[in-house]
Amino acid sequence: MPDEERLGTTRILETLVAFDTTSRNSNLKLIDWVRGYLDRHGIGYRLSHSPDGGKANLHAIIGPPVEGGLALSGHVDTVPVDGQRWSSDPFRLHVADGRLQARGAADMKGFVASCLAAAPELAALKLRRPVHLFISYDEEVDCSGARVLVDNLDAAGPRPALCVVGEPSGMMPIIAHKGRLSVRITARGRPGHSSQPGRGVNAIHACGEAVAWIAAEARRLAREGRREAGFEPEHSTLQVGLIEGGAILNIIPERCGFEMEWRTIPGDDAGAELERLARHLAETVEPWMHAVDPDTGFTIEPLHDLPPLALAPEHKLLDMVKQASGANAHGKVSYGTEGGIYQNAGIASIVCGPGHIAQAHQPDEWIEAEQLERCDRFIRRLADQLCQPR
Repeated sequence: MPDEERLGTTRILETLVAFDTTSRNSNLKLIDWVRGYLDRHGIGYRLSHSPDGGKANLHAIIGPPVEGGLALSGHVDTVPVDGQRWSSDPFRLHVADGRLQARGAADMKGFVASCLAAAPELAALKLRRPVHLFISYDEEVDCSGARVLVDNLDAAGPRPALCVVGEPSGMMPIIAHKGRLSVRITARGRPGHSSQPGRGVNAIHACGEAVAWIAAEARRLAREGRREAGFEPEHSTLQVGLIEGGAILNIIPERCGFEMEWRTIPGDDAGAELERLARHLAETVEPWMHAVDPDTGFTIEPLHDLPPLALAPEHKLLDMVKQASGANAHGKVSYGTEGGIYQNAGIASIVCGPGHIAQAHQPDEWIEAEQLERCDRFIRRLADQLCQPR
C-alpha cells in the first residue's frame, strides 16, 4: 500500500478524539472507524460486545495465528468533560507548542493511535509471533470491557503470552499497581419524629459508626499495614469518598448510604477486609438497630473490583520493555489499570505508555508530541524484539 495511504499517529489521534466516547456513550462509531482502517490494511480482528450491545471491544491479530507474541492494550472510553473549563473544543484535537490537547489524548487514545499507526508496518513484516491489539470499553467505569475481552480470547484464536498496557506512564515501565475494591453501603433505618429518637432507627447514626470503624482501620493500616517499597503510600489504604442521607432535621433519617474503596498492594486481600467490615456491622451496629425494628440493617453493593498487578522484576518482559523504551528504571503506581485482569488470565503484563497521569482527567488534557514519537519507536522496537521478523 502506498505510504500516502498510511495515516500517522497524530492524524489517527485527531480522528479518535473526535468521537465522544465518554463512558456513558456508545463507542461503536469509533470501533467502526477502526474496523474500516484495519480492513484497508488486510488485518483481521474480532469484536466482543457489552451485554446490551451498545459497546464493543476489538481484538486484532497481526501475524501468524500461533501461541505467544505480544498484546498492546488500550481503552477508548474517556471520563466526562462536564463542569470542566476547556480553552478549546475537547473533542477536536488542538495542537500548539508541542502539545496535543483533547479529551482522551493522554488517557489513552494517544497510545491506541500509535498502535494503529504501526499496524500496517507490522502487517508487512514476516513475524514469527503475532502482535495482538486489544481495544476495550469501560475501563473508566469498571473494566468490564477487558473482562469480556478475556472471556472471548479463546474464540479469537491463540492467546498472547505478554501484554503491554499503554496507560500514561511517561514511557516508564510500571511493574505493579494497587488493586481497587469499591462498594456502596446503605443503612435502612426507621423514620420517626426527632423528639422521640428511641422509637426510630437513625440510619445516619448507623452509617456514622461504620465510617468511624473505617477511619480507624485506615489509621491502623497506615501504622501497622504491610509495606511494599515503590508504592506511594507503601501500604494499602481505604477511605469513604461519598455519603448522603436524611430529609429534614426533625425526621429520624430512614436511609443513609456511602461509597468507599480499598486500594491494596499486591498480596493484601480487599475481599477479606470487606468481610471484616461486614462482621463489624453485623456484630456491633445492627444489634441495636434490630432491637427497635428487625427490618433495619445494612446492604453492601459491590461497585468495582480491580485486581492488582505484580510483574516479577526478573521477568523477561521488563527487560524487553526497558530495551524498547530506553528506560533505565521501573516503577509502581497506586492507580489501577486493566493489567491485573490480563495477568489473572495468564498473560504476563506491564504498564508502559505515552503521556503522564497528571494530565489525565483534567480540563485541557494534553500529551506531548515527543511522547507519541517515543511510543511510535517503542512499538516498533518491541516488535523487533518479541516477534523477531524474518
